[in-house]
Amino acid sequence: MTKHSIRTGLSFGLTSGIITTLGLIIGLHSGTKSKLVIIGGILTIAIADAFSDALGIHISEESKRYFGKNEVWESTISTLFFKSIFSLMFIVPVLIFELSAAILISVLWGLFLLAVFSFIIAREQNENPLKVISEHIIIALLVITITHLIGDWVSVRFS
Repeated sequence: MTKHSIRTGLSFGLTSGIITTLGLIIGLHSGTKSKLVIIGGILTIAIADAFSDALGIHISEESKRYFGKNEVWESTISTLFFKSIFSLMFIVPVLIFELSAAILISVLWGLFLLAVFSFIIAREQNENPLKVISEHIIIALLVITITHLIGDWVSVRFS
């Protein structure tokens, strides 16, 4: 069993890293179709949003009062690390592939990782894996759809 503090950083970093970054790249792609803008956005998420999330976890864990300073800092650092890693992984397809293919690969890869992690959580908690996976994938697809529509709207409205 993984320590609570590390598991907190992993679960939050993975989920936030995947959903936030997919939302960002989908919105930026539909709004700009620019590889440069998308790479800049991913780097921004991997730095600014990772630090913001880490501080949010830090304050949240401190407010619980039943974790010691070491556990709070382990949660903080692991959140920063995992959020950065799971955000930065989306740069790879953008650098390697044509942009439309990179977006599709990113979405499929992100949803796959989210499904695998959801399956692990469901099994550990003796819950129905299909229910947990479906719930998490539906939320991710909702974010992807909304950010795509917003990107389209921005592109039409401000072009």
